[in-house]
Amino acid sequence: MTLAADLAAGLRTLDVPLDPAAQEKLLAYVALIAKWNRVYNLTAVREPERMLSRHLLDSMAVLPHLCGPSIADVGSGAGLPGIPLAIARPDWQVTLIESNHKKSAFLRQAAIELALRNVDIREERAEAVTPRGVFDEVIARAFSDLAEFAAAAATLCKPAGKLVAMKGVYPYEEIAALPQGCRVEQVVSLEVPGMDAERHLVIMRRN
Repeated sequence: MTLAADLAAGLRTLDVPLDPAAQEKLLAYVALIAKWNRVYNLTAVREPERMLSRHLLDSMAVLPHLCGPSIADVGSGAGLPGIPLAIARPDWQVTLIESNHKKSAFLRQAAIELALRNVDIREERAEAVTPRGVFDEVIARAFSDLAEFAAAAATLCKPAGKLVAMKGVYPYEEIAALPQGCRVEQVVSLEVPGMDAERHLVIMRRN
């Protein structure tokens, strides 16, 4: 099967319908990562076939659990999951927060080449981002443990907003170490097509 066919099949399995134009943009995004990865080392995953499941479908698996319309992706790195979310939901506003200069340069170029008018890039640490309290949801994929994520990003959320952390195995110890100002609302087990590893989504709110 081609990458396009694998992507379409994965989206069907996830029950995340995307039009052909959005699917083409997702594939163009993978090609951009592969191109820039040769120099910038954006991700340890080198093969586009593995990027499909580990990056694109992993990002798409969280989509049914988000509401938008204002999302911040903390420690965005190569734009995961923020860029796939922005492609899938052009009516949402997605802010990519990445302090590393080379990675933020890639994010800017990706936003230009993919014509993502709903993406904003902030080259700074989450703790320094202003204004605070403006996002409906703040998500992180490989940022830190839950307590550090909550400390850095909780006040970026609106009072009723959500903190969403993408994790591998169920993070029992991290949940137990959360500060009193943050509570876990739900932990969702995710099935990502093409991935054997465990994936969980931890959804938290400020007390």
